[in-house]
Amino acid sequence: MSSVSRPRPLYRARQFFKALRPRISERERHEAKACLSEGQWVLFEAMALPDQRHCLDVFHALRRQGHNDEPLLTAALLHDVGKRGVSLGHRVAYVLLKPFLPQLPAGLADGGLAALHHHAERGAQLTEAAGASDAVVRLIRGDPGDPRSALLQAADDSC
Repeated sequence: MSSVSRPRPLYRARQFFKALRPRISERERHEAKACLSEGQWVLFEAMALPDQRHCLDVFHALRRQGHNDEPLLTAALLHDVGKRGVSLGHRVAYVLLKPFLPQLPAGLADGGLAALHHHAERGAQLTEAAGASDAVVRLIRGDPGDPRSALLQAADDSC
């Protein structure tokens, strides 16, 4: 997950400050709700507001690129649902530690850092339980066999 077009520290700083004051318009809420099933909408609404904003940004980035594939757009709206309940402190610590910890040490296997480390799998399980299609679940997991995963990852990295 690296952004080729901008330096990582600058990207992360921008991302951090953007997350402090997220705003979502009613139009955006209606647009997202129209793309999601009732169970998926419940998951979207349960995400922290900064995560909702980020997922909407990824969704819009894909739409601007001309993508209209339903599983891809649904995955964009739900790809960070596995981060639910993780504090800002854990997020900052994880971003700072991740380059040095390719594998999560056993001592950190519980709590917020573990939730972030495994958020894709956790999100895939939550979306599957909410009735998402196999394609959406695979995209949230980051299935390397599906070329749409690269599109989702690139959009995620750009937002």
